[in-house]
Amino acid sequence: VQLQASGGGLVQPGGSLRLSCQVALGSIFSINAMKWHRQAPGNQRELVAGFIPSGSVEHFSDDVKGRGTISRDYAKNAAYLQIDYVRPEDTAVYYCSADQGQDTYWGQGTLVTVSS
Repeated sequence: VQLQASGGGLVQPGGSLRLSCQVALGSIFSINAMKWHRQAPGNQRELVAGFIPSGSVEHFSDDVKGRGTISRDYAKNAAYLQIDYVRPEDTAVYYCSADQGQDTYWGQGTLVTVSS
């Protein structure tokens, strides 16, 4: 499984960020779960959101719950995480990952900076 992550950049407080994660090799249905994580400077990497491609289960961290939306484009083997009403505390490097069996695959990190 190869993942291509994109999105992020500079976002103003109160705005929205949108991250994409695409399964570049293989089918999105070959993975058990797709997740997004983030790591802020000085902090450990934390799980932000995730979903099961073959089902409807979605998960959001308490910090993102109510602000996060996951959308899927199965024709592109891709999924998107949008976080609305972003705050400076959302500044971090965001990663997507895919679980397949016992293995976890990671996409490249993408920096999101929330600042005016």
